[in-house]
Amino acid sequence: MNETVLKPSVVRVPISLGERSYQIHVGSGLIDEASSFEDLACGQSALIVSNETVAPLYLDRLVATLIKRHRMVHSLVLPDGEAHKHWITLNLVFDKLLQLQCDRKTVLYALGGGVVGDMTGFAAACYMRGVPFVQVPTTLLAQVDSSVGGKTGINHPLGKNMIGAFYQPLRVICDLDTLSTLPPRELSAGLAEVIKYGPIADMAFFDWIEANIDALMARDAATLAFAVKRSCEIKAWVVGQDERESGLRAILNFGHTFGHAIEAGMGYGAWLHGEAVGCGMVMAARLSHALGLVDQAFLSRLESLVQKAGLPVVAPVLDPHDNVGRYMELMRVDKKAEAGAIRFVVIDVPGQARLQAVPDELVAEVIGRSCTES
Repeated sequence: MNETVLKPSVVRVPISLGERSYQIHVGSGLIDEASSFEDLACGQSALIVSNETVAPLYLDRLVATLIKRHRMVHSLVLPDGEAHKHWITLNLVFDKLLQLQCDRKTVLYALGGGVVGDMTGFAAACYMRGVPFVQVPTTLLAQVDSSVGGKTGINHPLGKNMIGAFYQPLRVICDLDTLSTLPPRELSAGLAEVIKYGPIADMAFFDWIEANIDALMARDAATLAFAVKRSCEIKAWVVGQDERESGLRAILNFGHTFGHAIEAGMGYGAWLHGEAVGCGMVMAARLSHALGLVDQAFLSRLESLVQKAGLPVVAPVLDPHDNVGRYMELMRVDKKAEAGAIRFVVIDVPGQARLQAVPDELVAEVIGRSCTES
């Protein structure tokens, strides 16, 4: 979890995965810096994949930087939003690669949030059985979570991210300047993933987030920079020990089992991923409390922080006739489920988490309470 200083205000965080090791660069103005992309694969052609929201802001700048490295720099602008994270949109990437007659040395660049990053990475994993790609995340959520660690994929109507592959990028370029253009709702969504790292791995970081939540919400540059750096350090430490989620890495899904059910049940895009995860963390903390693992004081602290981050803490009703049944149905297709048994990331003690199967009756009680309490 050590960082190496590149130049003033720019750090790099290593992810140690043997021959698949790479670095996360964190700093300002990195999209415009040719040095951000030094020592990376440099094929004749590059394809930048972005979306309708991000492309008008940053696409031309990234093209201007990459044209110094590649003879041809192409771009593809996708529709924006979680609702488009499916096969039809993914095929647009393959269509473009084939139309351009791209070869195995073509480098893909994901310029956008988590949806763009997940789909570009999945396309890179599949095209010609694997081409290099670089993550250039432009949302807080993508910078602190989804761009790091090599999880790629698309959604299915029955489950979020159920179709995908582990495929590591060559580098992750976190340009902090892009956070200045985030809508407030997207900033809050990203803070959910920042908050997550405290209960599962580092309560000192949780204390820091509590003390600095107002500065984070106000987009103080130095405060956001530390939040991104520390979040990346924690995720790098976890992924470096368990790349393919056979054990420890599952703790990064704190709140996600409930959260993914909310997203699928409401329809992708109704709630942002971070909004669903924020509410899901409160539900998972309530589950941990019901199991006797954490006290009411911790639960209250977490719920208060999630609220201060502008995130929901009251879960939506997914089915007015059988709400608990609908939640349970959706959670049984979660990737952490085994033989139909739903497993949750619970907080063992604040700062430590683990995966545990929980009796349905206890889960049902938490769902019922979470959908009615304010």
